[in-house]
Amino acid sequence: MRAVIVQKYGGTSVADAEGRAAVVARVTSAREAGSDVVVVVSAMGRRGSPYATDTLLSLLPDGRADVRERDMLAACGEVLTAVVLAHELRAAGTHAAALTGADAGIVTDASFGEARIVSLHPEALRAALDAGLTPVVAGFQGRTADGHTTTLGRGGSDTTACALGVALEASAVEIYTDVDGVMTADPRECPQARVLDRAAYEELFQMAHAGARVVHAPAAELAMHGGVPLRVRNTFSDAPGTLVSDVAPASGVATAVSHVDGVAQLRVALPEARGADDLGHMEAQTRVYRRLGRAGISLDMFTPCCDRLVFTVAEESLPAVMRVLDDLSLPYDVTTALAKVTLVGAGMRGVPGVMARVAEALCEARVPILQTADSYTTISVLVWQNMRKTAVGALHDAFGLGA
Repeated sequence: MRAVIVQKYGGTSVADAEGRAAVVARVTSAREAGSDVVVVVSAMGRRGSPYATDTLLSLLPDGRADVRERDMLAACGEVLTAVVLAHELRAAGTHAAALTGADAGIVTDASFGEARIVSLHPEALRAALDAGLTPVVAGFQGRTADGHTTTLGRGGSDTTACALGVALEASAVEIYTDVDGVMTADPRECPQARVLDRAAYEELFQMAHAGARVVHAPAAELAMHGGVPLRVRNTFSDAPGTLVSDVAPASGVATAVSHVDGVAQLRVALPEARGADDLGHMEAQTRVYRRLGRAGISLDMFTPCCDRLVFTVAEESLPAVMRVLDDLSLPYDVTTALAKVTLVGAGMRGVPGVMARVAEALCEARVPILQTADSYTTISVLVWQNMRKTAVGALHDAFGLGA
């Protein structure tokens, strides 16, 4: 029985004939080496390219499109790529067939624009592989149980690839893009950033969740829980890329620095306690959490206190958050133009003094820390967005992450 490899190719990899020729060569090489290949593709190119997702969505400019129909349109770019690449594979001598996400058995919930995969039925893919075909699957999409097309959110083709890899018990999932692998920081922000040889699943997930754009966060989570080895590589290079698996070599407490821009902080005043047993402030907190949850708003870096609640949200969520707080008659202050900078590393688990090193590095760089949050493998700091580049560089240097 031949091993199965899932190869995902991003928009820049399939944007033109030269790029698709490189994809065809990689698929052919993997098959000749003895593996069956399932290919997952993104839409061709980026904004401005005629078939890119953003270009297609620009046909609905007023923002009032039906969400179901918007997903129907958004899914078209990947279908176009799948059909074209399958045709080019056949022209090169590889039997191939284009499939939509629904054809590949991907069933999602009905959260149009940000759907989550709820089940996957790979029988059609297995039948295609048994027949000697190379399936070329349109990424980023699925279908609800009642037949509506959905999309998985920006970067969702990565999630398609990892979901198929888990369902098919693939020997590896390979994510091909236009960079050489997962880097210690965004090289546009930190010229000293380097490509990681290896990373742990949890580190990749935390990096993606904290703003790194190499792999979609749900994809990293799927790979982590499914235990499928993941390799991030450059379509146009022979560089080995980054291997993501369950164990990473010990190389210090930190692995990378990620960042997210466009963050807003809210400070919500709560009712004052009138005695030791007065839980009015907790009841107010609970109402805030419940109402924001119902509104579909994700809170981050939340810090509850007796007299106030401090949390962050994406700036685009501010109008909805403010409506909820106004409706609850709770006074609040808003601070915008912030960024969250996150130090990631499985090696920091249980190590004392890491926060002290973070604070010292940012103090020396004269970057004020406005709020902090941490987990076993991350330390996040909230900073002014115009100081974000300085903060990323300072942490990158302080923890010796450069080449």
